[in-house]
Amino acid sequence: MLLCIKHLNSTTRETDKRQRETQKMKSFFSKGFILAILLLSICLVSEAQQCRPSGRIRGKKPPPGQCNQEDDSDCCKAGKMYPTYTCSPPMSGKTQAYLTLNSFEAGGDGGGPSECDGKYHNDNTPVVALSTGWYNGGSRCLNNIRINGNGRSVVAMVVDECDSTEGCDADHDYQPPCPNNIVDASKAVWKALGVSEDNWGGLDITCEAQQCRPSGRIRGRKPPPGQCNQEDDSDCCKAGKMYPTYSCSPPTSGNTKAYLTLNSFEAGGDGGGPSECDGKYHNDNTPVVALSTGWYNGGSRCLNNIKINGNGHSVVAMVVDECDSTEGCDADHDYQPPCPNNIVDASKAVWKALGVSKDNWGGLDITWSDA
Repeated sequence: MLLCIKHLNSTTRETDKRQRETQKMKSFFSKGFILAILLLSICLVSEAQQCRPSGRIRGKKPPPGQCNQEDDSDCCKAGKMYPTYTCSPPMSGKTQAYLTLNSFEAGGDGGGPSECDGKYHNDNTPVVALSTGWYNGGSRCLNNIRINGNGRSVVAMVVDECDSTEGCDADHDYQPPCPNNIVDASKAVWKALGVSEDNWGGLDITCEAQQCRPSGRIRGRKPPPGQCNQEDDSDCCKAGKMYPTYSCSPPTSGNTKAYLTLNSFEAGGDGGGPSECDGKYHNDNTPVVALSTGWYNGGSRCLNNIKINGNGHSVVAMVVDECDSTEGCDADHDYQPPCPNNIVDASKAVWKALGVSKDNWGGLDITWSDA
Protein backbone atom coordinates (compact mmCIF):
# COMPACT_ATOMS: atom_id res chain seq x y z
CA MET A 1 0.00 0.00 0.00
CA LEU A 2 2.87 2.38 0.83
CA LEU A 3 4.46 1.56 -2.50
CA CYS A 4 1.18 2.41 -4.21
CA ILE A 5 0.99 5.74 -2.41
CA LYS A 6 4.60 6.52 -3.37
CA HIS A 7 3.86 5.58 -6.97
CA LEU A 8 0.72 7.73 -6.91
CA ASN A 9 2.63 10.71 -5.48
CA SER A 10 5.33 10.27 -8.12
CA THR A 11 2.70 10.09 -10.86
CA THR A 12 0.97 13.19 -9.50
CA ARG A 13 4.26 15.10 -9.42
CA GLU A 14 4.97 14.06 -13.02
CA THR A 15 1.49 15.18 -14.06
CA ASP A 16 1.92 18.54 -12.30
CA LYS A 17 5.29 18.99 -13.95
CA ARG A 18 3.85 18.28 -17.40
CA GLN A 19 0.97 20.70 -16.71
CA ARG A 20 3.41 23.44 -15.66
CA GLU A 21 5.55 22.83 -18.77
CA THR A 22 2.42 22.88 -20.95
CA GLN A 23 1.35 26.15 -19.35
CA LYS A 24 4.81 27.63 -19.97
CA MET A 25 4.65 26.53 -23.60
CA LYS A 26 1.20 28.09 -23.97
CA SER A 27 2.49 31.31 -22.39
CA PHE A 28 5.53 31.28 -24.67
CA PHE A 29 3.47 30.75 -27.81
CA SER A 30 0.94 33.36 -26.64
CA LYS A 31 3.68 35.94 -26.11
CA GLY A 32 5.33 34.91 -29.38
CA PHE A 33 2.05 35.31 -31.21
CA ILE A 34 1.54 38.79 -29.74
CA LEU A 35 5.13 39.72 -30.62
CA ALA A 36 4.63 38.47 -34.18
CA ILE A 37 1.48 40.57 -34.51
CA LEU A 38 3.34 43.65 -33.23
CA LEU A 39 6.21 43.07 -35.64
CA LEU A 40 3.78 42.58 -38.49
CA SER A 41 2.01 45.82 -37.57
CA ILE A 42 5.30 47.70 -37.48
CA CYS A 43 6.25 46.24 -40.86
CA LEU A 44 2.90 47.21 -42.34
CA VAL A 45 3.17 50.78 -41.03
CA SER A 46 6.73 51.01 -42.30
CA GLU A 47 5.64 49.65 -45.66
CA ALA A 48 2.77 52.14 -45.81
CA GLN A 49 5.21 55.00 -45.20
CA GLN A 50 7.46 53.94 -48.10
CA CYS A 51 7.18 55.76 -51.37
CA ARG A 52 6.25 53.26 -54.07
CA PRO A 53 6.53 53.71 -57.86
CA SER A 54 3.57 55.44 -59.47
CA GLY A 55 4.20 53.99 -62.93
CA ARG A 56 6.83 53.05 -65.50
CA ILE A 57 8.35 54.57 -68.65
CA ARG A 58 9.81 52.53 -71.50
CA GLY A 59 13.16 53.86 -72.61
CA LYS A 60 14.00 54.70 -76.19
CA LYS A 61 17.35 55.26 -77.83
CA PRO A 62 18.26 58.97 -77.84
CA PRO A 63 18.74 60.60 -81.26
CA PRO A 64 22.42 61.27 -82.05
CA GLY A 65 23.83 64.06 -79.86
CA GLN A 66 20.56 64.48 -77.94
CA CYS A 67 21.69 63.16 -74.54
CA ASN A 68 24.30 65.24 -72.72
CA GLN A 69 26.57 62.83 -70.82
CA GLU A 70 28.51 65.49 -68.95
CA ASP A 71 29.16 64.37 -65.35
CA ASP A 72 28.54 60.74 -66.47
CA SER A 73 24.80 61.38 -66.80
CA ASP A 74 22.76 58.32 -67.80
CA CYS A 75 20.99 58.12 -71.14
CA CYS A 76 17.82 56.07 -71.58
CA LYS A 77 18.30 52.54 -72.92
CA ALA A 78 15.89 51.32 -75.58
CA GLY A 79 13.24 49.01 -74.15
CA LYS A 80 14.33 49.31 -70.53
CA MET A 81 11.49 50.01 -68.07
CA TYR A 82 12.14 52.90 -65.68
CA PRO A 83 10.00 53.44 -62.53
CA THR A 84 8.38 56.85 -61.96
CA TYR A 85 7.47 58.45 -58.62
CA THR A 86 5.12 61.23 -57.56
CA CYS A 87 6.41 61.01 -53.97
CA SER A 88 9.67 60.90 -52.02
CA PRO A 89 10.45 59.30 -48.64
CA PRO A 90 9.11 61.31 -45.67
CA MET A 91 11.29 64.31 -44.82
CA SER A 92 12.55 64.20 -41.22
CA GLY A 93 15.19 66.11 -39.28
CA LYS A 94 18.01 64.35 -41.10
CA THR A 95 16.68 62.57 -44.16
CA GLN A 96 18.72 59.89 -45.92
CA ALA A 97 19.30 60.73 -49.56
CA TYR A 98 21.67 60.07 -52.47
CA LEU A 99 23.83 62.89 -53.79
CA THR A 100 24.41 63.12 -57.54
CA LEU A 101 26.31 65.57 -59.74
CA ASN A 102 24.74 68.11 -62.10
CA SER A 103 25.67 71.25 -63.98
CA PHE A 104 23.18 74.09 -63.74
CA GLU A 105 25.11 76.22 -66.25
CA ALA A 106 23.89 77.08 -69.75
CA GLY A 107 24.76 74.12 -71.98
CA GLY A 108 25.26 71.82 -68.98
CA ASP A 109 23.67 68.40 -68.52
CA GLY A 110 20.99 70.02 -66.34
CA GLY A 111 19.21 71.10 -69.54
CA GLY A 112 17.27 74.38 -69.49
CA PRO A 113 17.30 77.10 -66.85
CA SER A 114 16.29 76.23 -63.29
CA GLU A 115 12.56 75.99 -62.60
CA CYS A 116 12.59 78.07 -59.42
CA ASP A 117 13.93 81.27 -60.92
CA GLY A 118 14.26 80.68 -64.67
CA LYS A 119 18.03 81.23 -64.43
CA TYR A 120 21.24 79.30 -64.96
CA HIS A 121 23.66 78.93 -62.04
CA ASN A 122 27.44 78.81 -62.03
CA ASP A 123 29.06 75.48 -61.12
CA ASN A 124 30.88 77.27 -58.30
CA THR A 125 27.56 78.17 -56.61
CA PRO A 126 26.18 75.58 -54.10
CA VAL A 127 22.76 74.82 -55.61
CA VAL A 128 20.68 71.64 -55.89
CA ALA A 129 17.71 70.04 -57.57
CA LEU A 130 15.43 67.76 -55.52
CA SER A 131 13.42 64.70 -56.52
CA THR A 132 9.81 65.52 -57.37
CA GLY A 133 8.35 64.59 -53.96
CA TRP A 134 10.83 66.70 -52.02
CA TYR A 135 10.63 69.53 -54.58
CA ASN A 136 6.93 69.51 -53.69
CA GLY A 137 5.65 71.72 -56.47
CA GLY A 138 8.28 74.35 -55.78
CA SER A 139 7.48 74.85 -52.09
CA ARG A 140 11.21 74.58 -51.26
CA CYS A 141 12.27 76.90 -54.11
CA LEU A 142 15.13 79.27 -53.17
CA ASN A 143 15.15 77.88 -49.63
CA ASN A 144 18.34 76.40 -48.22
CA ILE A 145 19.00 72.82 -47.15
CA ARG A 146 21.93 71.50 -45.17
CA ILE A 147 23.72 68.52 -46.73
CA ASN A 148 25.77 66.20 -44.51
CA GLY A 149 28.21 63.72 -46.03
CA ASN A 150 31.82 62.58 -46.07
CA GLY A 151 32.17 63.90 -42.50
CA ARG A 152 31.34 67.48 -43.56
CA SER A 153 28.32 69.65 -44.24
CA VAL A 154 27.35 72.41 -46.66
CA VAL A 155 24.34 74.69 -47.12
CA ALA A 156 22.92 74.82 -50.65
CA MET A 157 19.93 76.53 -52.24
CA VAL A 158 17.13 74.62 -53.96
CA VAL A 159 16.76 75.95 -57.51
CA ASP A 160 15.30 73.09 -59.55
CA GLU A 161 13.40 69.80 -59.68
CA CYS A 162 14.95 66.44 -60.51
CA ASP A 163 11.87 65.10 -62.31
CA SER A 164 10.80 61.68 -60.97
CA THR A 165 7.60 61.53 -63.04
CA GLU A 166 8.84 61.91 -66.63
CA GLY A 167 11.91 61.12 -68.71
CA CYS A 168 13.39 59.56 -71.84
CA ASP A 169 12.23 62.42 -74.07
CA ALA A 170 13.59 65.64 -75.54
CA ASP A 171 12.27 67.74 -72.62
CA HIS A 172 14.38 65.65 -70.24
CA ASP A 173 17.50 65.38 -72.41
CA TYR A 174 16.63 61.69 -73.03
CA GLN A 175 17.68 60.88 -69.48
CA PRO A 176 15.66 58.48 -67.25
CA PRO A 177 13.24 59.69 -64.57
CA CYS A 178 15.01 60.77 -61.40
CA PRO A 179 14.85 58.31 -58.46
CA ASN A 180 12.75 59.51 -55.52
CA ASN A 181 15.61 60.14 -53.08
CA ILE A 182 17.97 62.38 -55.05
CA VAL A 183 19.74 65.62 -54.16
CA ASP A 184 21.28 66.62 -57.51
CA ALA A 185 24.10 69.01 -56.68
CA SER A 186 26.48 71.44 -58.36
CA LYS A 187 30.25 70.95 -58.30
CA ALA A 188 30.48 73.53 -55.50
CA VAL A 189 28.58 71.18 -53.17
CA TRP A 190 30.91 68.28 -53.89
CA LYS A 191 33.96 70.49 -53.32
CA ALA A 192 32.55 71.75 -49.99
CA LEU A 193 32.02 68.15 -48.83
CA GLY A 194 35.70 67.44 -49.53
CA VAL A 195 35.05 64.58 -51.95
CA SER A 196 37.96 63.94 -54.33
CA GLU A 197 36.97 64.81 -57.89
CA ASP A 198 37.50 61.26 -59.16
CA ASN A 199 34.77 60.13 -56.73
CA TRP A 200 32.17 62.73 -57.69
CA GLY A 201 28.86 61.34 -58.91
CA GLY A 202 27.25 59.33 -56.12
CA LEU A 203 27.33 59.62 -52.32
CA ASP A 204 25.06 58.57 -49.44
CA ILE A 205 24.14 61.68 -47.46
CA THR A 206 21.57 63.12 -45.09
CA CYS A 207 19.85 66.44 -45.70
CA GLU A 208 17.74 68.73 -43.58
CA ALA A 209 15.77 71.93 -44.07
CA GLN A 210 17.84 74.92 -43.04
CA GLN A 211 16.42 77.48 -40.64
CA CYS A 212 15.43 80.75 -42.29
CA ARG A 213 17.77 83.46 -41.04
CA PRO A 214 17.71 87.20 -41.82
CA SER A 215 19.24 88.12 -45.18
CA GLY A 216 19.96 91.74 -44.23
CA ARG A 217 18.71 94.84 -42.39
CA ILE A 218 16.99 98.10 -43.29
CA ARG A 219 17.31 101.33 -41.30
CA GLY A 220 13.95 102.95 -40.69
CA ARG A 221 13.20 106.57 -41.42
CA LYS A 222 10.37 108.78 -40.32
CA PRO A 223 7.50 108.72 -42.85
CA PRO A 224 6.56 112.07 -44.46
CA PRO A 225 3.30 113.47 -43.07
CA GLY A 226 0.30 111.39 -44.16
CA GLN A 227 2.44 108.86 -46.04
CA CYS A 228 1.91 105.86 -43.74
CA ASN A 229 -1.62 104.43 -43.65
CA GLN A 230 -2.27 103.17 -40.12
CA GLU A 231 -5.60 101.50 -40.85
CA ASP A 232 -5.87 98.18 -38.98
CA ASP A 233 -3.15 99.41 -36.56
CA SER A 234 -0.46 98.99 -39.23
CA ASP A 235 3.08 99.81 -38.07
CA CYS A 236 4.99 102.76 -39.49
CA CYS A 237 8.79 102.72 -39.68
CA LYS A 238 10.62 104.37 -36.81
CA ALA A 239 13.58 106.59 -37.63
CA GLY A 240 16.90 104.86 -37.00
CA LYS A 241 15.42 101.49 -36.01
CA MET A 242 17.03 98.49 -37.75
CA TYR A 243 14.55 96.05 -39.31
CA PRO A 244 15.59 92.53 -40.40
CA THR A 245 14.86 91.41 -43.97
CA TYR A 246 14.29 87.85 -45.18
CA SER A 247 14.50 86.21 -48.59
CA CYS A 248 13.13 82.98 -47.12
CA SER A 249 10.34 81.70 -44.88
CA PRO A 250 10.24 78.67 -42.54
CA PRO A 251 9.89 75.32 -44.37
CA THR A 252 6.30 74.36 -45.19
CA SER A 253 4.75 71.14 -43.90
CA GLY A 254 1.23 69.72 -43.75
CA ASN A 255 0.28 72.35 -41.19
CA THR A 256 2.78 75.19 -41.14
CA LYS A 257 2.92 77.49 -38.13
CA ALA A 258 2.38 81.15 -38.95
CA TYR A 259 1.17 84.46 -37.56
CA LEU A 260 -2.07 85.91 -38.89
CA THR A 261 -2.26 89.69 -39.36
CA LEU A 262 -4.96 92.03 -40.65
CA ASN A 263 -4.87 93.87 -43.95
CA SER A 264 -7.21 95.72 -46.29
CA PHE A 265 -6.86 94.82 -49.96
CA GLU A 266 -9.34 97.53 -51.01
CA ALA A 267 -8.44 100.69 -52.93
CA GLY A 268 -7.17 103.21 -50.38
CA GLY A 269 -6.63 100.52 -47.77
CA ASP A 270 -3.43 99.96 -45.79
CA GLY A 271 -2.44 97.25 -48.27
CA GLY A 272 -1.26 99.96 -50.62
CA GLY A 273 -1.55 99.37 -54.38
CA PRO A 274 -3.45 96.60 -56.17
CA SER A 275 -2.52 92.98 -55.45
CA GLU A 276 0.56 91.61 -57.22
CA CYS A 277 -1.05 88.38 -58.40
CA ASP A 278 -3.83 89.90 -60.51
CA GLY A 279 -3.31 93.67 -60.41
CA LYS A 280 -6.70 94.13 -58.73
CA TYR A 281 -8.15 95.35 -55.45
CA HIS A 282 -10.25 92.95 -53.35
CA ASN A 283 -13.24 93.64 -51.14
CA ASP A 284 -12.74 93.27 -47.37
CA ASN A 285 -15.57 90.70 -47.39
CA THR A 286 -13.58 88.38 -49.69
CA PRO A 287 -11.26 85.85 -47.97
CA VAL A 288 -7.89 86.72 -49.48
CA VAL A 289 -4.34 86.81 -48.11
CA ALA A 290 -0.79 87.99 -48.73
CA LEU A 291 2.11 85.69 -47.81
CA SER A 292 5.62 86.50 -46.60
CA THR A 293 8.18 86.58 -49.43
CA GLY A 294 9.48 83.04 -48.91
CA TRP A 295 6.02 81.47 -48.93
CA TYR A 296 4.85 83.76 -51.75
CA ASN A 297 7.77 82.18 -53.61
CA GLY A 298 7.88 84.51 -56.58
CA GLY A 299 4.15 84.16 -57.15
CA SER A 300 4.07 80.35 -57.37
CA ARG A 301 1.04 80.30 -55.05
CA CYS A 302 -0.74 83.18 -56.81
CA LEU A 303 -4.52 82.72 -57.04
CA ASN A 304 -4.22 79.31 -55.33
CA ASN A 305 -6.11 78.59 -52.12
CA ILE A 306 -4.67 77.90 -48.70
CA LYS A 307 -6.48 76.50 -45.67
CA ILE A 308 -6.04 78.49 -42.44
CA ASN A 309 -6.64 76.92 -39.02
CA GLY A 310 -7.03 79.06 -35.91
CA ASN A 311 -9.26 79.81 -32.94
CA GLY A 312 -10.84 76.35 -33.33
CA HIS A 313 -12.10 77.18 -36.83
CA SER A 314 -10.79 76.94 -40.39
CA VAL A 315 -11.25 78.93 -43.58
CA VAL A 316 -10.06 78.68 -47.18
CA ALA A 317 -8.60 81.88 -48.64
CA MET A 318 -6.98 82.82 -51.94
CA VAL A 319 -3.39 84.08 -52.21
CA VAL A 320 -3.44 87.41 -54.06
CA ASP A 321 -0.37 89.28 -52.85
CA GLU A 322 3.08 89.27 -51.28
CA CYS A 323 3.85 90.57 -47.81
CA ASP A 324 7.32 91.84 -48.76
CA SER A 325 10.00 90.58 -46.35
CA THR A 326 12.93 91.99 -48.35
CA GLU A 327 12.10 95.72 -48.60
CA GLY A 328 10.32 98.41 -46.60
CA CYS A 329 10.39 101.89 -45.05
CA ASP A 330 9.92 103.64 -48.40
CA ALA A 331 7.11 105.11 -50.49
CA ASP A 332 6.63 101.84 -52.45
CA HIS A 333 5.87 100.05 -49.17
CA ASP A 334 3.76 102.80 -47.59
CA TYR A 335 6.64 103.51 -45.16
CA GLN A 336 5.88 100.28 -43.32
CA PRO A 337 8.65 97.90 -42.12
CA PRO A 338 9.58 94.73 -44.00
CA CYS A 339 7.16 91.88 -43.35
CA PRO A 340 8.40 89.16 -40.93
CA ASN A 341 9.06 85.81 -42.61
CA ASN A 342 6.11 83.90 -41.10
CA ILE A 343 3.12 86.10 -41.95
CA VAL A 344 -0.29 85.32 -43.44
CA ASP A 345 -1.74 88.83 -43.94
CA ALA A 346 -5.50 88.39 -44.17
CA SER A 347 -8.63 90.32 -45.09
CA LYS A 348 -11.41 90.98 -42.59
CA ALA A 349 -13.41 88.12 -44.11
CA VAL A 350 -10.77 85.63 -42.91
CA TRP A 351 -10.91 86.95 -39.35
CA LYS A 352 -14.70 86.77 -39.37
CA ALA A 353 -14.65 83.17 -40.64
CA LEU A 354 -12.27 82.17 -37.82
CA GLY A 355 -14.76 83.53 -35.30
CA VAL A 356 -12.34 85.99 -33.71
CA SER A 357 -14.06 88.87 -31.93
CA LYS A 358 -13.41 92.16 -33.72
CA ASP A 359 -11.62 93.73 -30.75
CA ASN A 360 -9.02 90.92 -31.01
CA TRP A 361 -8.31 91.26 -34.74
CA GLY A 362 -4.69 91.96 -35.65
CA GLY A 363 -2.52 89.07 -34.44
CA LEU A 364 -3.20 85.32 -34.04
CA ASP A 365 -1.09 82.16 -34.02
CA ILE A 366 -2.36 79.85 -36.76
CA THR A 367 -1.37 76.96 -39.00
CA TRP A 368 -1.92 76.83 -42.75
CA SER A 369 -1.56 74.40 -45.62
CA ASP A 370 -2.02 74.44 -49.38
CA ALA A 371 -5.66 73.64 -50.10
